[in-house]
Amino acid sequence: MKKRNVAIIAHVDHGKTTLVDGILKHSGMFRENEDISEISMDSNDLEKERGITILAKTTALDYKDTRINILDTPGHADFGGEVERIMNMVDGVLLVVDAYEGAMPQTRFVLKKAFEAGAKPIVVINKVDKPSARCSQVLDEVLDLFIELGALDNQLDFKVIYASALNGTCSFSEDLSTQTEGFQEILDTILEEIPEPTGDSDKPLQFQPALLDYNEFVGRIGIGRVHNGVIKTGQMVTCCRLDGTTKQFRIQKLFGFYGYKRIEIEQACAGDIVAISGLADISVGETICDTNTVLPLAPLHIDEPTLQMTFGANSSPFVGRDGKIVTARKIEERLNRECQRDVSLKVEPASNDSFLVSGRGELHLGILIENMRREGFELEVSKPNVIVKEVDGIKMEPYEDLQIEVPEEYVGNVIEQLGLRGAKMEDMTNFENQVRLSYTIPSRGLIGFSTDFMTLTKGYGIMNHTFKEYAKVESVDIGERKLGVLVSATTGSSTAYSIGSLEDRGVMFIEPGTDVYEGMIVGECNRDNDLAVNVTKGKNLTNIRAAGSDHTVVLKKPRPIPLEYALDYINSDELVEVTPNFIRIRKRILDTESRKKFDAKIKNS
Repeated sequence: MKKRNVAIIAHVDHGKTTLVDGILKHSGMFRENEDISEISMDSNDLEKERGITILAKTTALDYKDTRINILDTPGHADFGGEVERIMNMVDGVLLVVDAYEGAMPQTRFVLKKAFEAGAKPIVVINKVDKPSARCSQVLDEVLDLFIELGALDNQLDFKVIYASALNGTCSFSEDLSTQTEGFQEILDTILEEIPEPTGDSDKPLQFQPALLDYNEFVGRIGIGRVHNGVIKTGQMVTCCRLDGTTKQFRIQKLFGFYGYKRIEIEQACAGDIVAISGLADISVGETICDTNTVLPLAPLHIDEPTLQMTFGANSSPFVGRDGKIVTARKIEERLNRECQRDVSLKVEPASNDSFLVSGRGELHLGILIENMRREGFELEVSKPNVIVKEVDGIKMEPYEDLQIEVPEEYVGNVIEQLGLRGAKMEDMTNFENQVRLSYTIPSRGLIGFSTDFMTLTKGYGIMNHTFKEYAKVESVDIGERKLGVLVSATTGSSTAYSIGSLEDRGVMFIEPGTDVYEGMIVGECNRDNDLAVNVTKGKNLTNIRAAGSDHTVVLKKPRPIPLEYALDYINSDELVEVTPNFIRIRKRILDTESRKKFDAKIKNS
């Protein structure tokens, strides 16, 4: 059977996964009476809730005597390393672009990686049924991007398909009336445009894992492409390590992909995308070779972490109330297990009960924290910090490309705020009362910015960023919150009376009846200093009836504190307490008097 290996790449939320789901559901691999409404490539609960792809997925379908292997890639910058490695497994890409938004920062990143790998592109302009679609202008933007990124002549000669992945239709014309159900045009174009995978099944075996998975029963699983030769279950092979050493092992299990399933197979040959198990510490970029002919492939690049935070056992007075897993040993085991699957994650001990966890960004680490709390863990995490490295005696920090779209009336506020965060404007364009701003900004300038950005633009702004490079550290003081907080000075249950009397001091994070402890942050102060407050005080009762005592106290709605907001919000002297059902913000030093003495000492030093 002939083969085609293709990856679907795009910016966040441009419709990659919806398109893959649509292609599979219209490919005839399901029975007519089979319920496929809930089936999706995004199988993880968090992926379904957030509508994003977190882990790359592999699938396959048979079309016109050809096995088409499709890799659905993440669109978010924090998971860009997976996109880069996947390019080593495919010969072509479907570049999906939103018919209104056009080429965005992550479009540039993923397309650049595809060109560097020599992949043949097919452009799919998606969401053409949107009233705001501007297909012709978007196609011009894509062409400009191809030229800017130095596409070769054969890459510039790309086919364009117009689709509505949600409606399950596509055509070769932007005219909506030409849209037909199913994705035959896309599948036919893949067969015509994407070359067959190179490789020779008669040559000695060369298999290179580009992705990792983990299973409790078989351990680490390496997912990659068979570059040459044949690989079989039970076969003795040699692993060429990244440090130059070799290790022999037996292939325990061999998995292929079909539809939404991973299926056990007996053998695979050159060009196939498969998963193998048998080596407990198999790693990305190593080469699995024939034991008699050891020929390692060039190692794959793995992105370095750019952000780190401390994970520790929960030390608050409420420890153990909500979660079942509270010990540092269990947290360490869980973090090490995550490292088995995620090569971009690094974990090292920080102190007796805490660990320094390094990752690719706030979302990368936030997803890990969210998964852990859902599994029953209680933990406390610190403010994220960028990783600064030294090159030739010069301190270097990560910088990012930032692209912002805001209505015209909010531009001034956004530009002022970004200037304070060390950002440099690269470009500014206007279209239809919207302004698109392009910046280069230190990664630390983005920590906590999304919270401010939503406030500045009243929720109408769109922000995207992607890692650019390491550059010299600038001396701009950024990253700390300017306003102070309201900190509980007592332990107990909050009352409407005390919250009502504090509302003119700032914005509350809690409502009446919330359990609080000393040192827990219960609101934001409207000044730049912290304020210790009593939120558990009740109204003194007397036997004299006061005028107006029958009036009900109407309180303002408290500000909700989701996990991402909390991680963005805290300063370096604060922690986020994470349990299965609660997100609390607290001071590192809980005792009010001790904290005041420490703060005074820092101020005077």
